[in-house]
Amino acid sequence: MCALLTALGAFAMRRHAAVFVASIGLMIVCAGSPALAFLFGPGPGITGNDTGGIIPYSPAVAGIYRQLAADYCASWGRLSHITSVHRRYGDYIGFVCIDKPWIIH
Repeated sequence: MCALLTALGAFAMRRHAAVFVASIGLMIVCAGSPALAFLFGPGPGITGNDTGGIIPYSPAVAGIYRQLAADYCASWGRLSHITSVHRRYGDYIGFVCIDKPWIIH
């Protein structure tokens, strides 16, 4: 009986230690999130989904951003509409992907 209680106590201690280590690890990951933002933020190209996205502005895309948005939305079977253009390097061109008016869902 005494050996059983000792084994259960050791198991409980290990479980508490594992929970403690996991919570410390979670706090470290959460605290490091701003440092890892480059993994989850907008990338160097078009960032978006089936509802729209953003294109990083640079003088190189000044003449072709409409076509870039149209090609991106066409991959979802949709049309594009430019919503905002900020002509400053480092800013973004915003667009939405809209359903084709003649398609019934």
